[in-house]
Amino acid sequence: MKWNYFKSKLFLKYIWSYLFILLIPLVLMTLFIYQNAVTNLRSEIEQSRLNQLTQTKVIIDGRMKELGEIASRVSYDKRLTPYRIHDPYYSGEAIQALDQYKATSSIIGEMFLYLHKDEKIYSAKGLSSLDVFTDTFSFQSWNKETIFQDLNNVKFPTMRPADTVIRNSYLQDSMLAYLVPITPFSPNPHGTVMYLIKESELTSLIDSVLGNYQGLTYILDNKGQILVDNRQGEALTNEEAKSLFGLSPGIHDKILDGKPHSIVSVTSENNGWTYVTVMPSSQFFSSVVHVRSFIVMLFIIVVLVGAAIALVLARMQYQPISTLLEFANSKSKPNRPADESAATGNELDRIRTALQEYSSRVDLQEPYARNHFLSMLLKYGNAQSLTPELQEAFDLHFNRTHHFVIVIGWGEIEDTQNERQERQEMIGLLAQIEFPELAAHAYGVELPQLDQLALIISFNMNQAEQEFTPIRHIVEAVHSSLLETFDVTPAIGVGTCYSNPDQLNQSFIEACSAFELRASSGLGTVTYFEKLHYTPDHTFWIPNNSLMKLSQSLKLGSYDVAAQMISQSLRSLQSSELSALLKRCICFDILNTMLKTASELGIHNLIQEIAPNMIYTHSLDELESGFLNLASRICNQVERNNQKEEQSQIDRIVSYIDDHYMDHTLSLETIAFEFAISPSHVSRSFKEKMGFNFIQYIWQKRLDEVMRQLKTTNAPLKDIIIQVGYLDTPNFIRKFKKETGYTPGQYRKLYGENEQAGSVSDPDDE
Repeated sequence: MKWNYFKSKLFLKYIWSYLFILLIPLVLMTLFIYQNAVTNLRSEIEQSRLNQLTQTKVIIDGRMKELGEIASRVSYDKRLTPYRIHDPYYSGEAIQALDQYKATSSIIGEMFLYLHKDEKIYSAKGLSSLDVFTDTFSFQSWNKETIFQDLNNVKFPTMRPADTVIRNSYLQDSMLAYLVPITPFSPNPHGTVMYLIKESELTSLIDSVLGNYQGLTYILDNKGQILVDNRQGEALTNEEAKSLFGLSPGIHDKILDGKPHSIVSVTSENNGWTYVTVMPSSQFFSSVVHVRSFIVMLFIIVVLVGAAIALVLARMQYQPISTLLEFANSKSKPNRPADESAATGNELDRIRTALQEYSSRVDLQEPYARNHFLSMLLKYGNAQSLTPELQEAFDLHFNRTHHFVIVIGWGEIEDTQNERQERQEMIGLLAQIEFPELAAHAYGVELPQLDQLALIISFNMNQAEQEFTPIRHIVEAVHSSLLETFDVTPAIGVGTCYSNPDQLNQSFIEACSAFELRASSGLGTVTYFEKLHYTPDHTFWIPNNSLMKLSQSLKLGSYDVAAQMISQSLRSLQSSELSALLKRCICFDILNTMLKTASELGIHNLIQEIAPNMIYTHSLDELESGFLNLASRICNQVERNNQKEEQSQIDRIVSYIDDHYMDHTLSLETIAFEFAISPSHVSRSFKEKMGFNFIQYIWQKRLDEVMRQLKTTNAPLKDIIIQVGYLDTPNFIRKFKKETGYTPGQYRKLYGENEQAGSVSDPDDE
């Protein structure tokens, strides 16, 4: 079943990780670019406003200077002397002169000349009294008395703030009054030139500062009074407007009316006036809409491309994990709930759990698998068929020049804890042992017999020494090590040394043959199969050791070795010069050995079926064919007997486990001592016959009993677990949930209530 990536939290986590790797620098870079663009644009706008405001100040200062120069020329103009102004004949020239002065400046709305203590005031339109002037130009906040007082007392050029003026009783306008005493800068001026300037004349000069922005522009005099107030879109209170006075020239940020504003201020060096523009800071962002739109669009494109790349990278990274997860799920136990793995963590946790489970199983089974593998090697040979992976997995190396097998036995062992522990220590010592000074190493193999152990020994032989010498030294080293470490005196049978590891099965059979002589020699002896060949024997032409090897190969069911021994023996007879009759008589040794071995194995029918026909066989080839047929029949029967025996033995072991699984001391070792077979043989045979290992079987038995008691009893959980032979309660609860998907309490609540309800509803069950 294909794993749905987007249902995986780990896959989504990978995507988010890549997106964060992309988005964090991207967002920071975008913010930096955006902030930098806004700041630069704002700085450019403010600087532009500052430049424009400075230009406006220069223009207005120039206009004010022009008005001062006009007043200076008026004071020295002979046509505007008091005498000629009052003279009816020359008064027309005075009015014409004022009209000419007025025309020289575009900002002058009206121009008046007033001589101190005079009741008249002169303009380009003619002569009028002050009463007529105040009636014609009615100022909202400048009454007649104040006007008369200011005209007579002004000592310095003075600009009055913009005021609403009603002209000729119906025309309304906002105008400024600029009073310039004449003669200018004289301590005792004799008159005043008054200019009326429309406020729009000044505001038009500074409208270019704001442009399309909404904001305010103020011109304040040297006392902080607002001379001109140009508003676009909003207004400030008088207090806020007056707070703008005194700002140093330049650009400022200030909170006005609860909102941030950008303020540009310049001050005139000529008259001390302050020119100020006020603009809401938020308006700057309207100028960067295109920048923001471009950045947002670029950001979205990069995010989409990054998301696609993140998806591809996450999938590439997740692909091997999903493959491992599918493998882990396929190997999970079938009674495990499908959604349990999702509840126990992400895919890595599940893979880690699966690896831990497999590792624990491998660690548990590796010694038995290794022993089984070496057992097959002793039985069938073919060491060269070992793949490098298997050699590395089991740490096996057959790269030395010579190889042989020894069989070690130590007599009957009592079923006590100390004896069990000592035997396990001995097996652990001999599992893999090195003899560096002899250039040899050995691998221990547990045999089915509880009191026997085989050692496969590989060593490098020096060409200068005899073949038997290093063998004897290695055997003596093994014997001494056992004697010193465990204080046991073993009997040892030593097989022939071969240069090819494929012949280890022959060496093993020879070692078993030599070991069988321990009954006559006693414990503590070492019997070399090679030495048996030198036993004086004048009766038989076939050596005793060959016949012993043939007998042992038949007992072990090793047809290959038996066939080899038969063929070698008959070939040696064929090459001899003995008579045919004598050769036939000698062949009876082989037949007698085979029949005797069959009889010892309980195979009696072969004697009647095959032996009579072989007696009348004439040629050695026919004899060889008959012997091979007989050996095949014996070996096949041995295999069948072994299988029956193993099955019967496993049945007895299973029955024993069923009766004793609640015993917490039950283990492979106790079973091995109970049935007098090695733990390795129990483990291998149990797995082959039952389909699952010894530990799994006991666990399932205990689990089934706990589940049964949870359904049918109210006994405390801890008591139930201890009762079934499991002492580690927390570990059992964890494994119980892993197997069933529920804690024992949840299982009892769910299935216990269901069973009780079924019992109540069905009276036949009572």
